[in-house]
Amino acid sequence: MPFSYHPAGATDHWLNLRRLVASRWLVLATTALFVMIVPGVLDVPLPQWPLLGIIAAGALFNLVVGWRLPQSLTADDAEFARQLLFDIALLSALLFFSGGATNPLVSLLLPPVAIAALALPGRFVVLVGCVAILAYSLLMVEYLPLAIADATRATRLHLIGMWLTFTVSAAMIGWLILRMTRLIRERDAALAAAREQALRDERITAMGTLAAGAAHELGTPLATMALVAGEMAHDATLSPESRADVALLRQQIGICKDIVGSLARRADAERLENPPQQPVDRWLDSLRQRWHAVRPQAASRLVLGSDRPAPEIAADPRLEQALLNLLNNAANASAQPLEIRLAWSSTGIDIEIRDQGPGFPEPVLALSGRSELPPHEAGSGVGLMLTRSAIEQLGGRLILLNPDDGGALARIELPRTPR
Repeated sequence: MPFSYHPAGATDHWLNLRRLVASRWLVLATTALFVMIVPGVLDVPLPQWPLLGIIAAGALFNLVVGWRLPQSLTADDAEFARQLLFDIALLSALLFFSGGATNPLVSLLLPPVAIAALALPGRFVVLVGCVAILAYSLLMVEYLPLAIADATRATRLHLIGMWLTFTVSAAMIGWLILRMTRLIRERDAALAAAREQALRDERITAMGTLAAGAAHELGTPLATMALVAGEMAHDATLSPESRADVALLRQQIGICKDIVGSLARRADAERLENPPQQPVDRWLDSLRQRWHAVRPQAASRLVLGSDRPAPEIAADPRLEQALLNLLNNAANASAQPLEIRLAWSSTGIDIEIRDQGPGFPEPVLALSGRSELPPHEAGSGVGLMLTRSAIEQLGGRLILLNPDDGGALARIELPRTPR
C-alpha cells in the first residue's frame, strides 16, 4: 500500500499511520473499481464477489484502525509492522483469486518491504521481508488461474500488467527516495544549526563566566581608585581645573562600580525569570539616559513611531546589554547624534538604532553576529555575537542594514510577549 515515509519515532509512526489509513482508502476504492470494470472492458473473467468481499474486509479493518488511531491505538514499531503485514496479506488474498504469481501485479508485494526497510528496525524488516517471500512462494503453487483462452492475448495482457507494475514501482521508489533525501537534508541542516547554536551558547556561557570573574576582581582596584580620588578631592592645593578633573574621575569610578555591581545583580536567576515590567518608551529612555552617563560625549535622540499607548516590556538584563552594545558600536562609528526609533504594534516591538558612519562592512553583514569577527573589526566582534544571541533567546531577531542614503541601521524585532 502507498505510504508516506518519515523517520522512525512515536510521533512519526502516528503521522505515518494516519497517512496509511488515508492512502489505503484510495487503494481499496481503486481496486474495487478495477474489479468491477476489468471483466467488461478487457474481457478477463474475474471472481468478482470473492474479490469484492476481500476489499470489503480491508475497508472494515481500515475503518477500525482509523477510529482507534486517535484514541487507543499505540503508534510504535510493532503496530507499524502489523499494518504492513496486513497490507501484504490483503494483496496476497487479492492475487490468489486473480492468477497468483502469474499476475504481473505480484511485484506490488515489494513496496511494504521497502517501506519497512526505511522506517523500521532490522528485526521487523526481516519479519516483513520473510512474510512477503512466503506469500510470493505460496502464490506460485496455490492460486485460482484466470481463464483466458487466447494465449497471445494473455501474453499481451501480461506484458501490459508488467509495464503497469514497473511504472507504479518506479514512481513509488522515486517519490520515496526524493522524500527521504529531502528529510535527511532537513535533518542534517537542523543538526548543523543545533550544533552551531550549542557552540555559540557554550562560548557565550564561558564569556559570562569570565565576565563574572573579572567583575569580582575589579572590585578591589576600583575601591582603591575611589579612595585615592577621594583623598585628592580633599587636597586644598589642587587648582580648580584639577579639582574638576578629579570630580569627573570620581563620577566615572562610581559608574564603573555600579556596572560591576550590576553584573552580580543581573546574574540573579530570579531577575532573569521574573524581570520587572514597565512601558517600553519609559524603559528605553531610561536605558538611553544611563548610557549617556557612561558616554557623555555621545548624543542621541529618541523618536517614537506610534501614537497608541506604549505596551509594557520586561526589563530583561540581556536585552538591556544587547541595546548597550549596539549603542556603543553606533557611537564608535559616528560622532554625529544617533537616531533611536521605537515603534510597536499589536504583535511586536521594533527598536532601530541608526548612525551616520561609513556603514557595516560586508563581513559584518554576512555574519550578522552569528560568530565573532577578527579583533581588528572594531565594535563588530564578540559584542555583536552576544547581542544577537541575547535577542534570539528572547524570541526576537537582529537585522543589520546599510540604508541607501548612508550610515548603518541595526533593527531589533521583538514579540509582544518575549520568551
